[in-house]
Amino acid sequence: MSGMGNCEGLYASFDLDNEEHESSSYQLPTLTFFTTQICYSFSLHSATKLPKTQIMGFNRYNKLVRTLINTSRSTTTYPCNQWRRSLMSSSDDTKTKSFSTISNSSYHLNGGPSYMRGAVFWEPNKPLTFEDFEMPRPKVNEVLIKTKACGVCHSDLHVLKGELPFPSPCVVGHEITGEVVEHGPLTDTKVIERLPVGARVVGAFIMPCGNCFFCTKGQDDLCEAFFAYNRAKGTLYDGETRLFLRGSGKPVYMYSMGGMAEYAVVPAHGLAILPHSLPYSESAIIGCAVFTAYGAMAHAAQVRPGDAVAVIGVGGVGSSCLQIARAFGASEIIAVDIQDEKLEKAKMLGATHVVNARTEDAVAKIKEITGGMGVDTAVEALGNPKTFMQCVQSVRDGGKAVMIGLTLSGAKGEIDINHLVRRQIKVMGSYGGRARHDLPKLVKLAESGIFNLGAAVSRKCKFEEAGKAYEDLNHGSIVGRAVVEIM
Repeated sequence: MSGMGNCEGLYASFDLDNEEHESSSYQLPTLTFFTTQICYSFSLHSATKLPKTQIMGFNRYNKLVRTLINTSRSTTTYPCNQWRRSLMSSSDDTKTKSFSTISNSSYHLNGGPSYMRGAVFWEPNKPLTFEDFEMPRPKVNEVLIKTKACGVCHSDLHVLKGELPFPSPCVVGHEITGEVVEHGPLTDTKVIERLPVGARVVGAFIMPCGNCFFCTKGQDDLCEAFFAYNRAKGTLYDGETRLFLRGSGKPVYMYSMGGMAEYAVVPAHGLAILPHSLPYSESAIIGCAVFTAYGAMAHAAQVRPGDAVAVIGVGGVGSSCLQIARAFGASEIIAVDIQDEKLEKAKMLGATHVVNARTEDAVAKIKEITGGMGVDTAVEALGNPKTFMQCVQSVRDGGKAVMIGLTLSGAKGEIDINHLVRRQIKVMGSYGGRARHDLPKLVKLAESGIFNLGAAVSRKCKFEEAGKAYEDLNHGSIVGRAVVEIM
């Protein structure tokens, strides 16, 4: 076997799917080792007279790898097939160009559009505008989704009103369904097999990295990368956004995956297959409204058959809590709100009792319904200091008060410390579910009909009506959940 043949064999055996190659660029130590092995392989055959073409081929090969080492500190990515084409090229010009990054402006998706539209938030209390973006490009272990539907959530509204700090301009929207159209370079083959091009998918708003301290313990809902990069900086986990305005190239930040756009880049761990039996539009709410409710009921409250449960605030997430509580076998499910229309709908979704907190003392009524005891679990799904207190006061001795509603940044809730200590009340927060384990379960709950998606979605809007949907949500005129149909 010739020296060049050995080099090719070494290249073929180089493990490009190894989990250590999570970053978007090859690292210097790996490349140095790789080059050393090539040179050693060639020296083994130096005593053999090789054809001139093979020696020239090795020189080109070695030169390319050394060039790559010298530039390995950059963030440029080198897809496997692009690298292989470079090595096989006989033109020095071609070799040099093959390592350059493909610009967003020249990118076309399988011969399709080179740009897309997205709804952009610029500053608090200003209307969303629709802008053209360069086509987003997924990186390693990320998936490009053709967005079909995106839910309208209060968390987005908090950002739009400036109540939650977040970088701007940004694209909000964090509960989506769509179709897989592309994988990032060097994506793990198992990811591609699980989420093939053309697959129907649903996305969770907490997109776990899969590698941090909490993800390795199965606690995806506490993913360090998600909070450090996405929620703090509006980027994905290499510290960069995937959204750039067409023409100017101005970066636009991402709230979760930035789902209120025609295409979205999503880390693969945040996706699950959506069967054909479930519609795109209604299924979008699985990724936040249902996902958040499941996290509260399954992980925080750990609801058991026969438990008494109260849900304070029965909007999109709260009404999903009612359905999950019913699915878990709760015997008494008390819905609390100030709108009769929402309370009437709550009865359809599993509530055994309803309380209008505008006309009744909610805590006293909950105690009355439960024979003076209080509930095993109370869930606060609104994000309000007053309802925070009601939630804590509504639980029995040893019970659990679970907070899932977001509110104005820095808001405080009061607790009677003596009551908390003496009665062993457990107060806890719950932000969402655990995508890798819970999202497929929620899809099955919806597919079996145990969770009624159709009853949970109260309005469907066109893409151009996204801004109006958030306005209506702010005015309290959406009962349940609104979904924007994008394609």
